[in-house]
Amino acid sequence: MYVDRAGAVSSSEARPAAQVEMFRKAIHLAIAVVPGIAAIDVLAAAGLLAVGIAIYAAAEQARIAGIRVALISDITVLALRERDRQGFVLGPVTLGLGAMLALLFYPEPAATVAIYALAFGDSAAAVVGTAVGRLKIPCTGGKSLAGSLACFLAVLAVTERVTGNLNASLAIAAAAALLEAAPTRDCDNLLIPAGAGLVALLLL
Repeated sequence: MYVDRAGAVSSSEARPAAQVEMFRKAIHLAIAVVPGIAAIDVLAAAGLLAVGIAIYAAAEQARIAGIRVALISDITVLALRERDRQGFVLGPVTLGLGAMLALLFYPEPAATVAIYALAFGDSAAAVVGTAVGRLKIPCTGGKSLAGSLACFLAVLAVTERVTGNLNASLAIAAAAALLEAAPTRDCDNLLIPAGAGLVALLLL
């Protein structure tokens, strides 16, 4: 793959949107390991996220300057959406921050619910929406009904499994789906865990 001095990726490397989303959300799902680490040591989990964010940010600045950082720059380029092909790719930063803030501001089980909503709900919405999301929801910046439904069902399933509370899980899933559908681009990585965690805190 080719990255020029401005950090732009050669158009010859463009791949189908569905393939890109599958790769992106495979990375996104990795955030689901955080509650397991936090069960051992919350501060260590938050620290690992902070270090990961810092390393990624430095590597991304290098990529923009035309300097390839082994592995990190390659993964970033493979996960680029068309809209991200120039400039700093913010998604991994907001992903790490969303999980870190959930750990620091919410007690259990709200923190786990918040992170799982981010990992599974947002991933399900993106993959399903890209694959079969023909019916778009107005005023959402292109979000699809299929994607929002997938987000709702994914969050409902994982939250009910964590909490055993169906009524609370329905409300948390609805909040996550509404926030995912908002036209906020990468800020949904912050809004989904914040909103899902808050509803979990109030209801559980």
